[in-house]
Amino acid sequence: MLYETFNSLKEAHGVDYFIPRVSDEIVQNLNSKFELREYQKEALGRFDFYFNGYQKRQFPAQILFHMATGSGKTLIMASNILYLYNLGYRNFIFFVNSTNIIEKTKDNFLNPLSEKYLFALKIKLVPDINRGSEEKQVDIKEVQNLEAVNQEDINIIFTTIQGLHTRLNNPKENSVTYEDFEDKDVVLISDEAHHLQTLTKSKLSGSELEEKRSWEFTVERIFKSNPKNILLEFTATIDLGNQNIREKYKDKIIFQYDLKQFRLDKYSKEIEVLQADLDPTDRALQAVILSQYRRKIAEKYKKNIKPVLLLKSKTIKESKENYEGFLTKIKNLSSKDIQEIYSRAKDTKLEKAFNYFQKEKINFDNLIRELQEDFSEEKCMLLDSENVAEEKQLKLNSLESKNNELRAIFAVNMLNEGWDVLNLFDIVRLYDTRDGKWVHGKYKPGNTTMGEAQLIGRGARYFPFQLDEVQDRYKRKFDEDVGNELRIIETLHYHSFHNPKYIDEIKNTLTEIGILPERYVQKELFIKDSFKETEFWKKGVIFINDRIQNPRAEIFSLQDAKIDDKYRYELRTGVITEEIILDEEKKRKSSKDIAQGKIVYKFDDFGENIVRNALDRFEFYKFQTIRKYFPHIKSVKEFISNYLGNVVIEVLGPKDRINKLTSTQKFEVALFIVKKILEQAKTNTSEFKGTKLFKAQLLRDKFGKNEGRKTLKLDSDCERARELVEMDLRNKDWYAQNEIYGTDEEKNFIKFIDEVIEKLRQKYSDIALLRNERFFQVFDFDEGRAFEPDFVMLLKKRKAKAVSIYQIYIEPKGDQFKDSQGRFESSKEGWKEKFLLEIEKKSGY
Repeated sequence: MLYETFNSLKEAHGVDYFIPRVSDEIVQNLNSKFELREYQKEALGRFDFYFNGYQKRQFPAQILFHMATGSGKTLIMASNILYLYNLGYRNFIFFVNSTNIIEKTKDNFLNPLSEKYLFALKIKLVPDINRGSEEKQVDIKEVQNLEAVNQEDINIIFTTIQGLHTRLNNPKENSVTYEDFEDKDVVLISDEAHHLQTLTKSKLSGSELEEKRSWEFTVERIFKSNPKNILLEFTATIDLGNQNIREKYKDKIIFQYDLKQFRLDKYSKEIEVLQADLDPTDRALQAVILSQYRRKIAEKYKKNIKPVLLLKSKTIKESKENYEGFLTKIKNLSSKDIQEIYSRAKDTKLEKAFNYFQKEKINFDNLIRELQEDFSEEKCMLLDSENVAEEKQLKLNSLESKNNELRAIFAVNMLNEGWDVLNLFDIVRLYDTRDGKWVHGKYKPGNTTMGEAQLIGRGARYFPFQLDEVQDRYKRKFDEDVGNELRIIETLHYHSFHNPKYIDEIKNTLTEIGILPERYVQKELFIKDSFKETEFWKKGVIFINDRIQNPRAEIFSLQDAKIDDKYRYELRTGVITEEIILDEEKKRKSSKDIAQGKIVYKFDDFGENIVRNALDRFEFYKFQTIRKYFPHIKSVKEFISNYLGNVVIEVLGPKDRINKLTSTQKFEVALFIVKKILEQAKTNTSEFKGTKLFKAQLLRDKFGKNEGRKTLKLDSDCERARELVEMDLRNKDWYAQNEIYGTDEEKNFIKFIDEVIEKLRQKYSDIALLRNERFFQVFDFDEGRAFEPDFVMLLKKRKAKAVSIYQIYIEPKGDQFKDSQGRFESSKEGWKEKFLLEIEKKSGY
């Protein structure tokens, strides 16, 4: 498979092999609110490598991105469009199976006022094919055909695959025709591309006429009409178990990032299935109460999260009935209804909800008033093929917006594909049927269950939030602390009728598609009662530093920012050279016999206008941005004069040209230099740094939340669960917790301490070792990187004239972290060793 070939390049050259290939120019022309994740950067780096390095590139080129629901495929599409514009492509066709996805994508691509608009407000590009020219502002235009379009714009036809097939085979006036593609380079973008594979999947044996009538044949005909055409396919559900599809796509799947990896990387919500022997309306009410509890927890931590419910029916008729029944139930809600839910809540998430309401003095009457307000008719939506106005589609595309008050959506199947939603936290199954069948002695889930699993996959998208600037806002935070009340806003609940056979079926299906692990590893960690009686616990402290914004106050020049001030640039000559490959003397024939030379310029020599034009190419050089990196400048003009003016450039090339550079050549050199400076400024100095002042905090405050108890819930497939080693340390008085759940290296470290403990007792009267399961972080001095030492050890010296207590951070590491020299200094973890060695010398308290 192609992606496996690319994977081998990562193994040979390092995990970051593809990521540096992502152009800053592409990133700067995307909406800055959508920060590219590491796997997205890798996908884009692979895309660049395919077109600019891969020796087996196909003509025309067909590429498929197999990426999980919720992993940001549309942002990859937008990036690819910008990249291909730079390669000279201007004409794009976006097609998909569903009309509602078309409307959503048009909003994301064309509407700058949309919260999900993907591009920068002003797109500024200089195509690779014309790099010497000035940059131009590029517009994105929706067009109906490709005749008479502006070749400076990005022109996109948006259509369903059915619509494209019909328009091409039954052409009308101003409609796109096959002739449109004869002399144009076209990029076809297929979303939910598994719908395009019908012909390949079945290898129909029908007539040639039947083949020509298929959607897949229509796309193939467009695609193959020009060897420069490109077909980009995106899907989360390619059936590689089908031999025909596997054979066709073996050299086309450029990136594989499935739901299982998405979950293991913590980008998804946790999934929990709740079953209740209740009628549909009461099952919905149970979900409503849980949703309101979730909203309360979010508000407690000042997070603007409005949880949404999806209530799914089997038919349009049933959906309307359930919608009306729900509104009636909410309107006439009584304390008795709430009491009935409360009476069944023991040992469930609902019990936590009611305990919270009680603690916050929210009685049943108050709760009813809240629910009647939050789930009133205007805040509920009925959606089906008979109720699918454009206004509803736009509301569905903006559910996370502060101005969108929708809390509940009633639907059948319309949202199974193409629905981008982050704040869906509850899906309620309002029916109790199965449509699977037995095949060769094995029960195979039907289309209903598969559709439900896909919908759960859509709802599993993580709602981004962070409690502090150190946390990754896009990842789950409480797998190692599932008792934390904020876990509720990392969890999607799927509510169904009590039907054990169905529950097994949906769980197996979810496991098969990768969104649910086969099993969990759950462990309890707690502080021993005996340790709670010690002075260390009652009065002891732990010293921790803070992360602060790096003021860069010491930077007064490029050198202070560790940026080079000397560069070499080889002038492009346009000279044609011939070489006879088998000629032993390797004689070269050139169109001109040109004397080569070199000359040194200062940046000042190019003139302020040329330098400023080069700077204007990058958002980075806007005054408000650049001042963050060079805080003492008063203007861009001062930056050009005092910081860039003395930069030295050695220009190599034909003597008759380097002495008299044209304005275009000066601009090319300036562009090269300012881009190099930008790259160094971003990487050589950090946004943050760790303070050298370590402040004392009570040990029991850091390790004692929830009475010192923490529950770890680990996916059995995750790296930590695979490496987990248990040690029973209940009888070791020097170890503060009940057990350790760690790696072999950590286990060996514990054995080492146990072996030398008597020697330590000769020098220290009190000894305590604690495992740091995300109880605290410290921050390195250089970049403010968060570091969670595996252990902290406290030692109280015997017979000291004054109380003398030592605190030691400990991080056991195995050989897999060593660098090529067999040491740790240059390894990926080397910065941690450096920081630990610096703490004793540089820290204060």
